[in-house]
Amino acid sequence: MPDTFHCLHVQVHVKADAIEAFRAATLANASASIQEAGVLRFDVFQEQDDPARFILVEVYRSADAHAAHRATPHYAAWRAAVDDLMAETRTARKFWSVAPPATDAAW
Repeated sequence: MPDTFHCLHVQVHVKADAIEAFRAATLANASASIQEAGVLRFDVFQEQDDPARFILVEVYRSADAHAAHRATPHYAAWRAAVDDLMAETRTARKFWSVAPPATDAAW
């Protein structure tokens, strides 16, 4: 879809004894990811009522920027670090941005 950004909400449920390890690896990945030219946002949320559940909110300039992110060394390191920490397979939902406009400085 033209004039939109590529957005993902990634839901992750980690093992109870792996919360801090997952959090540390994910924050390192988020910090590196936001430095990528195609990444507008990389937010990490932890559920208040169940700290073993996280949502990653990722906003990319395009689907190609998301593909480029998945080819980075920090993403590969994150995958290697967290794959065994998950209580179940992570899921992702893809969205197009609607507001603010993709040309808006608010991003």
